[in-house]
Order: sequence, then C-alpha cells, then structure tokens
Amino acid sequence: MKIHEYQGKQLLKKFGVTVPRGIHCTTVEDAVKAAETLGGKVWVVKAQIHAGGRGKGGGVKVATSLEKVREYAGQILGMQLITHQTGPEGQKVRHLLIEEGADIQHEYYVAALTDRATQSVAMMASYEGGMDIEEVAHKTPEKIVKVFINPLIGLTDEQALTLAKGMGMLESSIPACIDTLKKLYTCYMETDASLAEINPLIHEGDGTVKAIDAKFNFDSNALYRQEEIVAMRDLDEEDADEVEASKFDLAYISLDGNIGCLVNGAGLAMATMDTIKLFGAEPANFLDVGGGATTEKVTEAFKIMLKNTKVKGILVNIFGGIMKCDTIAAGVVAAAKETKLSVPLVVRMKGTNEDMGKQILKDSGLPIISADSMAEAATKIVAAVK
Repeated sequence: MKIHEYQGKQLLKKFGVTVPRGIHCTTVEDAVKAAETLGGKVWVVKAQIHAGGRGKGGGVKVATSLEKVREYAGQILGMQLITHQTGPEGQKVRHLLIEEGADIQHEYYVAALTDRATQSVAMMASYEGGMDIEEVAHKTPEKIVKVFINPLIGLTDEQALTLAKGMGMLESSIPACIDTLKKLYTCYMETDASLAEINPLIHEGDGTVKAIDAKFNFDSNALYRQEEIVAMRDLDEEDADEVEASKFDLAYISLDGNIGCLVNGAGLAMATMDTIKLFGAEPANFLDVGGGATTEKVTEAFKIMLKNTKVKGILVNIFGGIMKCDTIAAGVVAAAKETKLSVPLVVRMKGTNEDMGKQILKDSGLPIISADSMAEAATKIVAAVK
C-alpha cells in the first residue's frame, strides 16, 4: 500500500522529522487560501499522485505570487500527469500540496527499506539527492552508502554517522542529520513500512536538516494493526478492478494481454502466465483465487476478468490440493452461466477430485475446452483466441 507525499510528511512530523509547513488542497481556491495562510513570498505547488518523477512531468511548480499559485493549481489539478512510474496513460491529479519555500543548499537521498537478500533493514544514503536513485545506482553505485540494521538493536549512532558522512552532509549539520536518520528508522519500523524514502533531504542555510519529499510503501500483511495508515488509503490511485478483487480476497493484477488467467497459488499463476507467453500470447491478468475458493469467489473472479474488454479468452489452471477440483469446477460452471460467458474457456485440472471436476464440466453442457497439461492448455487457449 502507498500513500501521498502530504500524508508521508504527516507521519515523518509525528516521529519528529523536520518537514516544511504545507497544506493539503483539492480545489484552486483552497490552494490560494493555503498560500495566504502559510504566508511568505514563495510557495511550491505539488501534484499528489502515487508516483515519482512528478516534477519532470510538470506536476511541481514554484510560485512567487498568489496569482501564480492560482495559475499553477489550475494547471495541475485535473491534469493527467505522466511520469516514468505512471506509464503512458498517466494518473489524474485530484490532490495538491501547497508548501512553503525552502532555502535549499544541497539535496541528499536517504531511505530505509526491507532488504530481502540480507534479511535485515537497509538504510541507504547518497549525495546525489533529487535524482532517480535507480540511475545513480546504475551509473555511479559508489555514490550510495548503505548500512544494514539489526532490528533487535536498531540504527546505532555509529551507523547513522557513517551514513551522514558517507552522504557528504555539511559538517555542522551532521548531528541534526543523525537525529533525522534515527527518527526515520523509528518511523519505518513502527508503521510497518517496507520503504520510507526522503528524496530530497536537504540542509538549509542555517544548517537545518529538512525532508522536502516523502515516499512510503507499507507491508499489506501488517495493515490489520495500522488503522491510521489504512485510513490514508486513496482508492482513486489504485486499479478499480484490483480494489474490487481485494474485497473478495482475490489476488488480482491487471496486465496488457488478452488471455484471462484464473489459477490457485501464486507460483502456479506465474508459471501459467509464462506458459501463455511461451506459446505466443500475452496474459491479461494475474489472478490467484487462493486455497479457499468458493463458487462466489470464482464467479466474482470471472466478472472482474471480463470487465477487461481486451480479454478474448480465459484459461483456468487448477492444482487440487487443499482446493478440490470439483469445487472449482462447480464454481467455473456457475460463473460461466451467470456471466453469460461468450469467450473461449480452457480448463486444466490436476489433483484432488480431478475426475469429479472433469465430469462436472462435461455435464454442464457448456462449450468448455478441457486440457491435461499446461502446454496443452496454453496451446488450446492461444489457438481459440486467434
């Protein structure tokens, strides 16, 4: 789960990290009022979407008058903001952050993240802030300094000092930087984040260390104990079908192909998509119905897949372990009838109650194409779609 920058800064502020004063807005008039409330002579008008690269896409503007605040807010609100993280379709801007200007002397990068390779929390920092960290890592990896943190101990002063010096922080601002890094780590841990990124972290002319941006990703498995975080969820920023699928405990991700996939188990789902590609077609989705699929869940899965107008055929691939083949077969038949399925359907089943499941499909009277192997299933659905 992701949140907006303004929400991330609320979290950082809660844990003691210094951030600019800012006000969240959803209308042009509110943006102008926010600038008046903040006072000063310079304001930053920032689009709020769940993607990076907003500045390059025209979603961040520096205003030197209230008239400019009004002009920029009018330009940005409602625009389809395209960045390297949104894809060519972009993302509609529904929220703004109006923020006071900052006396930026230098921009740094810092982030805490889950590092699966070392099974620990990594904190990384760089002198090259305000840029795409992926590009820095690719071209000049020596400019990124990392420490790996024992969660039983936490970020130590020594590690924080290593990061502060390694990122080239102004000498007089190192104590403030160490304090900020430790607070960022605490925020990361206590919110069950998988990523807590500040890009850029700056020092101002008076030595103040301040977070100018904030990006958070959270572990969805831990959201049950993070009510405050869940309340920040913006469903407008998420795929509508993926949101609908989550209501039925379906793991669904939209893709760009034309063959819908319904599978039980994430590994088998990945293998099924690979097989479809191997035989010359493209999957339209990842869909894992899990081990406790019911007729209702299978029906909803069909409905969600068929909302995608690009879907020209469906491949059901089931391994009957905990999930019995006859249960899935009954669900598939019910779903096909309820949705008045009009695209080719190939079903491959193996495992518990396999024969019973195949008999249910055969007796349904529906034009369901059966397959015994993944290769046969992929061959048949690709041929049917073509």
